[in-house]
Amino acid sequence: MSGLLEGKRILVTGVITDSSIAFHAARVAQEQGAEVVLTGFGRMSLVERIAGRLPNKAPVLELDVTNSEHLDTLADRVREHVDGLDGVLHSIGYAPPSCLGADFLAAPWEDVSTALEISAYSLKSLSAATLPLLGQGASIVGMDFDARVAWPAYDWMGVAKAALESTSRYLARELGPKGVRVNLVSAGPVRTMAAKSIPGFGELEDAWGDKAPLGWDVNDPAPVARSVCAVLSDWLPKTTGSMIMVDGGVHALGM
Repeated sequence: MSGLLEGKRILVTGVITDSSIAFHAARVAQEQGAEVVLTGFGRMSLVERIAGRLPNKAPVLELDVTNSEHLDTLADRVREHVDGLDGVLHSIGYAPPSCLGADFLAAPWEDVSTALEISAYSLKSLSAATLPLLGQGASIVGMDFDARVAWPAYDWMGVAKAALESTSRYLARELGPKGVRVNLVSAGPVRTMAAKSIPGFGELEDAWGDKAPLGWDVNDPAPVARSVCAVLSDWLPKTTGSMIMVDGGVHALGM
């Protein structure tokens, strides 16, 4: 029996540690038959080690989404490992400390603009950089945290996620005629290194399982990873510009 992603070529960005959603999405993709290429930024020796923990060691490319040379050469560097792409996972986000869990009104524009560029505009940058590799039926998936409400501590990263959500819809409009789908997977809190860096986010994690109708385990990234792979697959051929909610049902409650 073939896997959901049998024969697919998938680029997974934002791998930092083996607790990251990107790592687990790459793992599930390989288990479902995909050939995976990873990108990371900074501490590349660590990313290389993490790549070795996958079922099949994946090639690793350096990608700083604010570096035009990295973006301009990305397609050629990917081609050294695969001859095209069927899917791309954007799992990239960063906000300076002043933008998270502090005084929302005090964050300077220099820091806010960094958060917006890396966490939202980069979805456009990555999509444009990989477009020469994408054919009919390809799928771009971004990782989201529902930005329709104001969360404790999330502050300007929440604003960046709102921009990410809007960006995905405009990309869906632009890339649909080329046969490329663009969607977001909005995940409940998962205990990753990125989540741990947000002051006060632990309180949100602690309460999530009690609120979720289906329950929620912040230490289990598998439901999110499997959902990402479903959106990367051919099984949602006419779904684009959408947010797929993977949060145990919290988004549906008026709480």
